[in-house]
Amino acid sequence: MTNIILNKLVIIGVGLIGGSFALAVRKAGLVKHIIGLGRSKENLQRAIKLGILDEFTTDYSLALKNADLILLAVPVGQIEKIFSQIAPYLESKTIITDAGSTKQDVIASARVFLPNHFKNFVPAHPIAGAEQSGSNAANTDLFQDKALILTPLDETNTDALECVKNIWQGCGARVSQINAYRHDEILSAVSHLPHLLAATLMNHIVSTSTADSLDDLLHFAGSGFRDFTRIAGSSPEMWRDICLANRELLLKQIDTYQEELARIRRIIENHDEAALVKAFSDARAIRKKWLTNKS
Repeated sequence: MTNIILNKLVIIGVGLIGGSFALAVRKAGLVKHIIGLGRSKENLQRAIKLGILDEFTTDYSLALKNADLILLAVPVGQIEKIFSQIAPYLESKTIITDAGSTKQDVIASARVFLPNHFKNFVPAHPIAGAEQSGSNAANTDLFQDKALILTPLDETNTDALECVKNIWQGCGARVSQINAYRHDEILSAVSHLPHLLAATLMNHIVSTSTADSLDDLLHFAGSGFRDFTRIAGSSPEMWRDICLANRELLLKQIDTYQEELARIRRIIENHDEAALVKAFSDARAIRKKWLTNKS
């Protein structure tokens, strides 16, 4: 890996992902100066106290002057607006990347709003996160040994691609490259659908319970319920944006999941012990394979 030292890194959205990226890049010695932009002045001030930022501003022209790299670490629903805001101030050398959970919609927006800088845009998605948000949630080691997906296009400048790849590797991430459609297809199954299911289960528990019975249900819920529903604590606005941005592929996942749930229902209704054992055994084997591959 070639060591690339950024003179100026601009982070738009200094929350869990943006703040953790700043801390990781700083720890790796890959940046000299980090400037942040965001909607909350209080959050940005906190980020300076935490050593995440060197300074912050609300002035795009000032922030982007002489910037080497810009990271957009905001909900995907906000990216189009930010592209339009930064476009007038981008310099020819500046590289732009993002951390969005969907890629096809982000790339389409970049084509429209960054026509003169599209070649310097490197779409990215770190597969890391937590339920917490804001600069307080930033963690230097958040990306350590986590997957980072790049979805470059034919137009993507190779130097820009190598820069973003090397910076993420410097953060400890395991970098892979796939096309944007395949990224969105995979994430619809292993990320977007699980978040939807966790939220739906919580809503199901509430909608089918009285106040007293709900207290009993939650009182006696164990670690399995806690683990399954952990991700229901994530940002509602962020997941609204993700579900709508990837709605076509997510709807396909919902349809096939409903078919699988209907199949399991028939197995239980028919008291088919062998089929039920097989279903649980297959699920356990797949999970074991996944855990083995991750280690």
